[in-house]
Amino acid sequence: MIELDPADLRLLAALQRQGRASNILLAEAVAASPSQVGRRLARLEEAGVIEGYAALLRPEAVGLSVMAITLVSLERHAEEIVQGFQTLVHQAPEILDCYSITGEADFMLRIVAADLGQFADFISRRLLRVPGMRSVRSSIVLQRIKHTTALPLPG
Repeated sequence: MIELDPADLRLLAALQRQGRASNILLAEAVAASPSQVGRRLARLEEAGVIEGYAALLRPEAVGLSVMAITLVSLERHAEEIVQGFQTLVHQAPEILDCYSITGEADFMLRIVAADLGQFADFISRRLLRVPGMRSVRSSIVLQRIKHTTALPLPG
């Protein structure tokens, strides 16, 4: 893990606001030269602080009108059961996020689908067929109140 100085934090904050900004625009935003910005970005990428770059799509705009938060509990945490579940998670493009969590469930998933029928089909034909499933509970998202990918940086 590298230590982030105030200039790194300003650069990361600017990059989170404008992911497609050129080094010239980023340099103006953080009061540095474009070459300094380029070197800092390379260092932050190499250190794994910046995982990658992506275009953020609005699900409804690409025909994915159903989003669900799904809680999954496994019968037990035997390696073959956990591995089978994780294999499905990695192979299923419908699953956007998967978190191992504390509390009543073992995992929390964020799943998207074109409609309720497609969502139900995914749950019944794919998720529930993973060996070792104890329970699957889903809540359909009615409205997205807040969504951000920007991390709250100090400073």
